Amino acid sequence: MDKKVKVAIVGCGGIANGKHMPALAKLENVEMVAFCDIVRSRAEEAASKYGAENARVYEDYRELLEKEELDAVHVCTPNNSHAEISIAALEADCHVMCEKPMAKTAAEAREMVAAAKRTGKKLAIGYQSRYRGDSEYLKQVCERGDLGDVYLAKARALRRRAVPTWGVFLDEEKQGGGPLIDIGTHALDLTLWMMDNYKPKYVVGTVYHKLNKRENAANAWGPWDPAKFQVEDSAFGFIVMEDGATIILESAWALNTLFEGEARTILHGTEGGADMEDGLRINGEEFGKLYTKKPVLGTAGVAFYDGKSETEGDREARLWIESIINDTTPRVLPEQAAVVTEILEAIYVSAREGKPVYFKDGRYIAE
Repeated sequence: MDKKVKVAIVGCGGIANGKHMPALAKLENVEMVAFCDIVRSRAEEAASKYGAENARVYEDYRELLEKEELDAVHVCTPNNSHAEISIAALEADCHVMCEKPMAKTAAEAREMVAAAKRTGKKLAIGYQSRYRGDSEYLKQVCERGDLGDVYLAKARALRRRAVPTWGVFLDEEKQGGGPLIDIGTHALDLTLWMMDNYKPKYVVGTVYHKLNKRENAANAWGPWDPAKFQVEDSAFGFIVMEDGATIILESAWALNTLFEGEARTILHGTEGGADMEDGLRINGEEFGKLYTKKPVLGTAGVAFYDGKSETEGDREARLWIESIINDTTPRVLPEQAAVVTEILEAIYVSAREGKPVYFKDGRYIAE
């Protein structure tokens, strides 16, 4: 493919402006030719800032797909429309980068996987934490077998007080949940990817609404409106895999804790362990002694230069576009992302019904 990759952005809100469009704008082999948002002014502003010459603006993604000749579509809308728009774009012969989580429901995620297989187009999900330097290093450690059999892991996404008060984050109908589906999804994806284990056996979940009705609460983005805070403030899952491995998932927007950190994984294997609690640390036993290794992941130390020229969002966009140009497999597979959504939904179901939720062939069994 010698020509530039023609990309459309559907949803020109926070994540599109914060990650997708700035990253794509840095790539010489990309043209953003169309922008769509239900608030037309947002699409117009995005087109003015990031669009190619004569970039067009739409309020309806269906009209965009009908009129444009595209190579790829980036879906950056609320969770409840991910599946609908992604499937339509795939069927319009476009590759799709859909922002995380893959879908609001497991059933929708399954439909997305089926659509990608049916159309033969690429479908990737925006789990940018896989592209961090520490994540890429740890993945190589895991693939080499340094940790042995990883039988216990923790997926951690904890905020002390950082509830997003803009957009539709607090709207259960549009989002499907709170911190579990918003940031817990990153931590779970990262952990499953490191373990290369996508076969859950059963899940036990708990969901809490303990702090979300508090008036004038301390919060990174100012007090939230308790009347609008429809989703949980924290959620936790205990996940047992078919091979007996255990994953403990912790997620919170508001929790009385000093153990903060997002998109982190802690791995315990038969030959070694790893965590991201103080940078990336690898631990193990060698020559009858215990060791802790802390790799240097940047090139800091040179005056006025820290070596961080490419963010994880930049790297995600670049490798995604390269997968289109070179017809290679994207790093995040839709089948993997669908298992993440299955587990998240199972945690919500378990919490609601007060009992374990079991799986068969990677899907949770609804009773």
